[in-house]
Parts: sequence; structure tokens; C-alpha cells
Amino acid sequence: MHLLSIDAYRRAVSLRDLTDPTRGPHAMQLLLADVVTALRRTWGCGVREHRANPVVPIEDNYDRLHYPRDGAARDARYTRYVSDRMVLRTQTSAMIPDLLAQLAHLGPSPSGPSDTLLVCPGLVYRRDAIDRLHTGEPHQVDLWRIRTGALRLRGSDLEQMVHTVVRAALPGVACRTRPAEHPYTTDGLEIEVHTADGWVEIGECGLALPALLQEAGLDPSETTGLAMGLGLDRLVMLRKGLDDIRLLRATDPRVATQMTNLDPWRPVSSQPATRRDLSLVVSEDATDEQLGDAVRESLGAAADAVESLEPLARTPWADLTPAVRQRLGMHQGQANLLLRLTLRHLDRALTAEEANGLRNRVYAALHQGCRAEWA
Repeated sequence: MHLLSIDAYRRAVSLRDLTDPTRGPHAMQLLLADVVTALRRTWGCGVREHRANPVVPIEDNYDRLHYPRDGAARDARYTRYVSDRMVLRTQTSAMIPDLLAQLAHLGPSPSGPSDTLLVCPGLVYRRDAIDRLHTGEPHQVDLWRIRTGALRLRGSDLEQMVHTVVRAALPGVACRTRPAEHPYTTDGLEIEVHTADGWVEIGECGLALPALLQEAGLDPSETTGLAMGLGLDRLVMLRKGLDDIRLLRATDPRVATQMTNLDPWRPVSSQPATRRDLSLVVSEDATDEQLGDAVRESLGAAADAVESLEPLARTPWADLTPAVRQRLGMHQGQANLLLRLTLRHLDRALTAEEANGLRNRVYAALHQGCRAEWA
């Protein structure tokens, strides 16, 4: 099991949660408030918001949500393990089992049937590729409607929830749903919205798994639920018309000021891009997500200057001549990867010396050959 280094752990847990008002205002909070208000008004229900430490037991992140023990999601390629028992949560759904148990502990409402919207926002932690649309620390929110009483929640209620959320988050944008499977729901759906680039996924949903409710102490014969998870970074980017996820955290006042409202993005002068092509030796099964995470961990705060890592060509050991293998210092099970590194700081132009220094650090973080060679 690959564990996070101390430095990587400290950087991850010190990152600002843009959904948290106590850490300062942000457009993400306004969008989330629009969504919650729309659901509360539509359903006339109570709202219970919950936040929790992002370091959670493996059981909360996977087992209690009914993920299979041999599921790919648990692999260290995708999950940041802190210890053999703890992970940085990969989804805000990790907060749901404890919150359901709290509802069960409260017992039946003395005033009759109850209807509650659970809101669980926050940072989640992935191993992800580096490009303009992805980050290793995205924001999510889980929205679960829990109802007790004879009137049970059904698929039609789920569709109503989807359309209510999309209208509130992205006014005037068309949406659709597609069947999808999630371990903690039944009748699962993937939610997509239409953009200039085609259909884009923004979240997923389904009816709450009866076994999950029962394990939390809620009687599934009396309690039903709707479960939804949304990617908040993507929603804010679509709402404002942003084309680079790093803008959400930019410190340049021209950018940061715009991140406190939901008005359309007004581009500021862009910095010039610097590109470097690297010829690397990597494991044959190395994924874009693993490469991106290795670069983030190696560069730390300097990773903000990396706009993208673009694999241009990957040639396995078996397809290379002996002379090339020897020159690269590679062995069986490895591949020669031609990688394009694009550097662009959001706030200022990078000097050639800075760009070369970042190139060298990326090369050192990824190259597994016994010889160094630039492309």
C-alpha cells in the first residue's frame, strides 16, 4: 500500500476548502446556497448541513457505503492512504453513514412524518491527471433527502431533484440523465448538462440503498431516501464560463475578486505558455492520474504553474530496439513516454530559468531510467 508522505499530507489538509464560509467568501458557496435553497423551497423540508474531518477510516469511505472489497476504487492508484486504516476521503459520501445514524438516534418526529435534506460539502482527495479541467483536490457536495412516513420517495422524485438542482446551479442549461450503478443506491443515474463542448457530467444520483438505511438504524419500510453527489468545481466553472480550474484559487486580485460572485468570467491578460517535451522511462502500466499525482507531490505549491501534462507517445520496452533501450537505461516492464509539459503561471510570466527548473523537477519525479535524456 502506497502511503502519503508527511509533506504531501500536510499540503493536502492545509488546502483551503472553498465551500467553507469561515475560510472566506467564494462563488462556490453562493452556488451551493442557490441549490440548497431551491430544494428546500421545492420540498418544504428541513436542512441539516454537516462537515467533518477529511481524514476518515477506510470503512467510512468504502465499506459502509457498500463498495466491494476488491473494487478498483480502493486501489492506491486512485486513493490517498494515510495509514493502513485511514484515507483522505475520496468522496463527501463518506460523511453520510454517520449522519444517517444521527438521524436514527433522534428517533421518530413527535409531529409526524419527517422530511430532511442532508447537505455534506467539502474537499475530496484523488489521484488525478493534470490539465485545465482536473485537480487532485476537487470539491463535492452530497445531497440526501431522507423521508419517513407512508409517502415513499420514488424515481419521479429523483428526476424532480435533478431538474431542480440543474435549474438552480446552471439556469437555462439543458440536462439529461443516463443509467449508472453506484454501490450505495438503486436506480442510479449519471447527470449531464449540455455545453458548447457537448454533454458534460456534473454528478450522479439514485435512490438510497435500503440496506444502508437499515445499517444506520433507520427502518427501510418506513424511511426512503434520494442520494445525489455533485462536482462543485465543474459547476462553478460552467456557471461562470471558466476554462481553467486553477482560476478558482488564483490570488491575483483581478481574478480573486471575480471568484466572490457568480457573474460571468471576464478574462484578464493571460500569461504566455512555456512548453517542454520530455522523454521519460516509466512503468508500462503508469496511468495519467499516477503521473499527475507524482508531479503534484514533488512540486508542492509550485505545481500551480503546471497547466497540463500531455502524453504524446508511449512505446513499450518490447517495441524498442536494444540500442534505444540501452541508451535510455530501461528494462522489461517499462515504456518510453514522450510527455509535453505546459507551464503557465496564472499571475506572472515565468522566466526561462524558472521553466527549466520546473522541467528538471518534473523529470526527476517521473523518470525511472538509469540514464537521463531530454527530448
